[in-house]
Amino acid sequence: MNPTDKQQQIERTLRLAPVIPVVVIEDARAAVPMARALVAGGIPAIEVTLRTPAALEAVRAIAAEVEGAVVGVGTVLGEADLRAAQQAGARFAVAPGATPRLLDAAEDVALPLLPGAATASEAMALLERGYRHLKFFPAVPAGGARLLAAWAGPLPQLRFCPTGGIGPSSAGDFLALPNVLCVGGSWLTPADKLAAGDWAGIEQLARAAARLRG
Repeated sequence: MNPTDKQQQIERTLRLAPVIPVVVIEDARAAVPMARALVAGGIPAIEVTLRTPAALEAVRAIAAEVEGAVVGVGTVLGEADLRAAQQAGARFAVAPGATPRLLDAAEDVALPLLPGAATASEAMALLERGYRHLKFFPAVPAGGARLLAAWAGPLPQLRFCPTGGIGPSSAGDFLALPNVLCVGGSWLTPADKLAAGDWAGIEQLARAAARLRG
């Protein structure tokens, strides 16, 4: 897949819903019913973070069994993570930042990457590498919606998925910005609901999130 196609695929993914859930899975057996609940609630793009040993097994299960789900892998730090994500069936990868080695590896892997940036200089460097869709992380500690609004003027080519410290009460501030396509958030799949198997509760959270951008 060429760089333009990768950027187009990332854009399509970011436009699927107002929120991409950032999921930490402790038990891979929860992955399929969780993903089905999210899709049923109108949230098809799902980022499973590489923060637990169960993550890649969860991605494989979602990719194979959940119709309508667009599963991605988050917390990607290097080439090994990219290749493991692709082999597991992920449709996209998300990184908290961007290093030269990671970006070099992404050129050799078909999996589209959403790299992270927290400063204008980092965003400019990624733009030079051909990236027009970025993760703004950590969104709230780095300056929040006001910072992204300030970037819209000098960096009109870029579109963002802000992630980090965002909840249902603050998501609207970001989604109202012209350079924001969606937000990332962990509130759709809280640990207590995952542990309890409260799939109806997760579907309800997903429905509320899907309505965030009227």
